[in-house]
Amino acid sequence: MKNIKNILLTIGLSLTILLAPSIANAATYTVKSGDSLWKISNHYGVSVSALQQTNHLKGITIYPGQLLTLPTRISNQEMDLLARLVHAEAKGEPYAGKVAVATVVLNRVDHSDFPNTIKEVIYQRSAGGYYAFTPVKNDAIYQPADSDAKRAVQEALAFRGQGQGSIYFYNPKTAKSDWILSRTVTITIGNHRFAK
Repeated sequence: MKNIKNILLTIGLSLTILLAPSIANAATYTVKSGDSLWKISNHYGVSVSALQQTNHLKGITIYPGQLLTLPTRISNQEMDLLARLVHAEAKGEPYAGKVAVATVVLNRVDHSDFPNTIKEVIYQRSAGGYYAFTPVKNDAIYQPADSDAKRAVQEALAFRGQGQGSIYFYNPKTAKSDWILSRTVTITIGNHRFAK
């Protein structure tokens, strides 16, 4: 009997996810049994902290039947673009490095010194006309993202606003700019140093 209830609960939750309104049109979400802020944030492409702030939640406790307002999320096109950048920039890097690359882009979107959208950040040029990200220059940005890059973007979105505030990353073995080497390093993951 217990197994039947678990199976029915699993089917019910699966159907809830499949039949949920499209992410772009969703403004509110009714918490279901088994939900967590983490699951909701991953499903809707918003950060846990944004869910907490939007709904004035002090912790992570939510209850079935509770109505949550969903914060504005990025479009599917921007998520795909970010995943393609992560794939091109962090191919061969550890998964944590992929999440960190996505986080740099999101931190730039939230930073007053950079453009306000993912697309504008990724295609931004310096005063000298150089692209900020090599894959834009060499067209690797147009290659499809793998599943790790897509998952890394979801994780970066879920933890958006947390971390050490990195807005740059570079490979110290190939970096040619003395300026980037002068930035405060926040963490080193694989071949990349992250800095602010």
